[in-house]
Amino acid sequence: MDGLDGRVSADMMGSGDAWRRGDTLQHHSRIFSQFLAHDNTDESSLEGRFFVPSYLRGSTYMRKLAEAHRTKQNESKRSAGSDLAADISAFPDPVPSGSHRGLSHQIIERQSSPQDEDVLTSLPSKWNKHDMWSNIEIQPDGRTVKYTGPRTHNERDHEASAVRAENHMPAQCGIYYYEVEIVSSKKDDTTIAVGFSTKNATLSRSIGWEPESWAYHGDDGRCFTAHNSGRHFGPPFNQGDVIGCGVNFRENTAFFTRNGVKIGSAFDDLRGKLYPAISLKKPGESIRANFGQHPFVYNINDMVKEQREKIQRDIEATTTSHLDPDLNESELLQTLVLQFLQHDGYVETARAFADEITLEKEALSLDPNAKVAGTSIKDDEDANNRQRIRAAILEGDIDKALKYTTTYYPDVLDHDGYVYFRLRCRKFVEMIRKAAQMRLSMDKPRNNGHFGASISQLMDVDENMELDEEHLSSEIEGLERSMLKYGQTLQAEYANDPRKEVSQALADIFPLAAYVNPLKEPMFSHLLDRSGRVAVAEELNSAILLSLGKSSRAALEKVYAQTTVLLEDLRQEGGVGAFVSVQDIVDDISKHHQF
Repeated sequence: MDGLDGRVSADMMGSGDAWRRGDTLQHHSRIFSQFLAHDNTDESSLEGRFFVPSYLRGSTYMRKLAEAHRTKQNESKRSAGSDLAADISAFPDPVPSGSHRGLSHQIIERQSSPQDEDVLTSLPSKWNKHDMWSNIEIQPDGRTVKYTGPRTHNERDHEASAVRAENHMPAQCGIYYYEVEIVSSKKDDTTIAVGFSTKNATLSRSIGWEPESWAYHGDDGRCFTAHNSGRHFGPPFNQGDVIGCGVNFRENTAFFTRNGVKIGSAFDDLRGKLYPAISLKKPGESIRANFGQHPFVYNINDMVKEQREKIQRDIEATTTSHLDPDLNESELLQTLVLQFLQHDGYVETARAFADEITLEKEALSLDPNAKVAGTSIKDDEDANNRQRIRAAILEGDIDKALKYTTTYYPDVLDHDGYVYFRLRCRKFVEMIRKAAQMRLSMDKPRNNGHFGASISQLMDVDENMELDEEHLSSEIEGLERSMLKYGQTLQAEYANDPRKEVSQALADIFPLAAYVNPLKEPMFSHLLDRSGRVAVAEELNSAILLSLGKSSRAALEKVYAQTTVLLEDLRQEGGVGAFVSVQDIVDDISKHHQF
């Protein structure tokens, strides 16, 4: 107890003993930290070649892909920019006096970190020049393909030239769709095939003629798979036509469209990684693909919407009786919410909610004289203590939170060193955040709101403002000195910590010190956002609950987490999870209810 108090006291002074542990990290992040936080990712504004097909907007797959793309861009900007240091000890101590630019005049090269392996498959966006046969040419746009020939008498009639896209169709989409415009072909003799194949299919014959390839052919309107005879499917197509090809991974079927009209399903029982593919056979033939960079001719959006609505109806028809036979759906939800409020220490809110439930039952009772049993919410000193700790963190006062924690739960930080480390990191961020906000206040225009004042009045205001600015500047410099010293102490304590999570956390926050005002840097906005306080508060709250022998998660959180994991599992192979998510439900609630 005394040792911990000493460490916390030293921490509040900006220094402390080493606090490192080699045991496995215990993550107590709460899944509700972003329950009502809307995803502000503007997918259409992302730079580079990232694009969002209209039918995938708002999907879980697209949100994840957009976030992965944004992360890569931020990392690229850091590397291409100043390569800021993760080694805060390289900054001079103390900060040069009179500096009005914070710590930006010290830029140190940062070691590049290895990139994590991508877990999401990117959408097909162009044809693969390394995965095609001879006699065809991919144009600079990456989407237009021409047959260059010429054909010779030595080339057999069944030979063609095919090309695949650079990425396979992601099953996580649920439905994947692309279109091909026939730019040039011989009338009534279009030997172009549109479809898809695996990597195993040879590219020297028409798509659909080889095993593990499927296609719709333009010369006879037949569809082919692993054979050159095929079967009748739809009308032939020629120059000017737009042929669409889609795969429904939920049903393992493929369909085709022609000029915006669905022809029908062509193949079923599809397996493997499927790549968009086309083949050309005669000189002058040319196609241009649209992988979603532009609006489609066929209304694929409505098809995807129908799938989502069908699944939504199935969800709504599902009964909750197997969860608790004694409670109907409304009562079960009320019980889950009430338990969540009590579990997380919202005693007064829980009491008010219990009163609302009782009033509702009384209003719905058929017998006005019948006594309705209410729910008693007992005073819980432990819950009140946890609320005080949470409130301190949410206010950005980490020192107060540490003081309360060591007073009420002296063993928690000793048993969970990672939560203590997270609190230390948050304190460093809060120090930077406070200094940045103070600098923003200094940047405000002078004499604002005094246009009607006299010259003498304006002079008095200016003199007072100069005095205020001098005082504020001095205060900022003092805060930055403390922040820098605190950061150097933090790095020294965890310099040899073997845990990747620890080194990554330090590498994320230390570059903040190198900017004039990190609040103005978009790439660091997530680190300085108030939502970061919520995450730390919830982790500490969970650690406290575990130390008391209680579950770190409320029942409602467990239901939420289990549902999320289940949908993620169903999403991998293109099942129902690809068309619905828990976030979709939350967003729908937010649209109909203002909080």
